[in-house]
Amino acid sequence: MDDLKRAEEIVVASINELTERRGFGKMASSRPPNFQAFSLRDDTEGLWVADDDGEIAGFAWSWVCGELWFLAQLFVAPDRQSDGIGNELIRKTFAHAQLRGASIKALITFTFNNASQGLYIRHGIFPRFPIYMVSVPRDRLTSRLAAARLHLEPMNMKTARFDELALIDANALSVSREKHHRYLLGDSTTSAFTIHAGGEYVGYVYISDGHIGPLAVRRPDLVGPAFTAALSFAAESSSPIISAFVPGASEPALKIATDHGMRITFPMLLMSNRQFGDWICYLPRNPGFM
Repeated sequence: MDDLKRAEEIVVASINELTERRGFGKMASSRPPNFQAFSLRDDTEGLWVADDDGEIAGFAWSWVCGELWFLAQLFVAPDRQSDGIGNELIRKTFAHAQLRGASIKALITFTFNNASQGLYIRHGIFPRFPIYMVSVPRDRLTSRLAAARLHLEPMNMKTARFDELALIDANALSVSREKHHRYLLGDSTTSAFTIHAGGEYVGYVYISDGHIGPLAVRRPDLVGPAFTAALSFAAESSSPIISAFVPGASEPALKIATDHGMRITFPMLLMSNRQFGDWICYLPRNPGFM
C-alpha cells in the first residue's frame, strides 16, 4: 500500500512528459490512488512495482473481471524508459492474465504514444478504435439542452439490482463487473443512477464532478437518449466543465456530444487481443477504470 503514492507520482510524471513532448501540455495531476488500493486488496497479483535499490522506477496495474483482463496502467519513470523495465512489467502483468484464466486482454492508451502501441502489438494486443475525451463548459452546455426522453433515478448499495447490472454489463462488455459497481457505490464523490424509459430499466450511469461515466445501456438505440439525460443532470451541478469518454465506435454518443458543443480534448485508443463487447452501448469512466 505504501508504494501506491510513489507509483502515482511516476504515472503523473510519465504522462505529463509524454503529453508535453507531443504539444498537449501537462494533462495529469496526482489524485488519491483509491481504485488502485481497492484493486490491490481485491487481487494482489495485479499490481507490480519495478524496484531499484529501494527506488520505484516503474509501475504496472491490471485487474480481472471474468474473462476480461484489463491493463489499467503501465508506466516507467521518464529517465528509465530505455532500461527494459516496460518489457519486464508487461511480462508480469500478462502472467496475471494467464493466472486468472482471462481470454480477453485489453487496455486504453494515448493514440500518439507510438512506442507503447508497438510494445503491445508485439504482445498480441492490437488497435481497435479511438476513444475521445470530450468536454464543454457547463454554461455553454445548458443553452443547448433539450428535454430528456429518459429519466435517472438515484442508486445506492441498498437499492442496486446487481443481477440487472450484470446483464447490462454482459451485453456491453461481455462480462459482469459487480465488484466495480460496489466500489463506485461506496465512493462518496460519485453519484450513481439507474436509467429508465418509462417503466423499463434500461441502463446505468455514474457522475462525479461533472464527469460522466461509466454509462451503459441495454440497446444501441438507447445510448443517445441516455447520454442526453446524463448531460442534463451533470449540467445542474456546480462543476464548470462537463466531460466524458466517448468511444469512436459509438456514433450516437459522438453525435450527442457534438450537438451539445462538446469538443475533443485528447484522443485515446482501445487495444485488445480480440473484439469484445458492444462499444456502442458503453462509455468508459477513464482509461484505468474503463
